[in-house]
Amino acid sequence: MRFVMKCPRCVQKIHRGAESCPLCGFCLSICDEEFGSDEVSVKMLTDAAGLLRNKERGKVQDAINHFCQRFPQLFFAVYTGGFRESAKLRQFGFWLLNHGAFEDVPLERPNAAGIILVMDVEGKAAGLTYGYLLDPYLDEEDTFTCLSKAHPYWIERRSAEGIIVVLRTMEKLLIRKSRHAKSDPERYERKVSPPPQVGDLVKRIRSGHSLGRVKEDEKEVER
Repeated sequence: MRFVMKCPRCVQKIHRGAESCPLCGFCLSICDEEFGSDEVSVKMLTDAAGLLRNKERGKVQDAINHFCQRFPQLFFAVYTGGFRESAKLRQFGFWLLNHGAFEDVPLERPNAAGIILVMDVEGKAAGLTYGYLLDPYLDEEDTFTCLSKAHPYWIERRSAEGIIVVLRTMEKLLIRKSRHAKSDPERYERKVSPPPQVGDLVKRIRSGHSLGRVKEDEKEVER
């Protein structure tokens, strides 16, 4: 069995155990230099840029909760911030999946089963990052479909509505993919290693012990 994942920079499939991407040289240490090497405590909805009003935040949270109820094995997270380079949105999502302990995610759902929408308020851009357990099911075409559906709302500064459209579009995609997987299981055979055990750090943070938090009032992701 080949244990594979997609490189967050060039999106090519690589061996999950590789220290760096053989095609573009990307590795986690590059993200650590950019965003920091510490673990962080976040929530599924982290509006660090203050993009959403309270009422909008409630609607987005409701949509996230609905998604998680519909797919109890997965979780969907949203992070808004200001980035120096919008091209690094996917890399930040990858970093967050490796360093983030999501307080409101049940312990039995590993970060490898997460989907993260990262929005760059300053650069007016957005990116989607998938945990490696989703690699057999989601690809760049799915990313384009979700973001393009939300784009008209974001152009009109209807941020919350755009986020909800991404969630609903992703839900429809996953329902369709799950049906295809039942009829053609070999095509969607998981070619990745089993999910890792949840470490003590994640358990402590998700139990309410804060260790290094991504601040809600943080306006720029810099180290």
